[in-house]
Amino acid sequence: MGEPIATLRVRIERAQHSLVLARQAGHPYEAHLHRIHLENLIESATRSGVDVDPWLDRAVLAIREDL
Repeated sequence: MGEPIATLRVRIERAQHSLVLARQAGHPYEAHLHRIHLENLIESATRSGVDVDPWLDRAVLAIREDL
């Protein structure tokens, strides 16, 4: 795995983890921001032809924050 892809993987995994932690802490706005960041990273990876599915827990993305 090239360095840029490894960095992207770390960023996606961190964003996903931060999203889960914000939800667990009961911070919907913070969770919303982490979700947007995660979705942007996924979109960027997809445009670059990188398959991020092995790095994601789709159940985390299935939950929507109510603001």
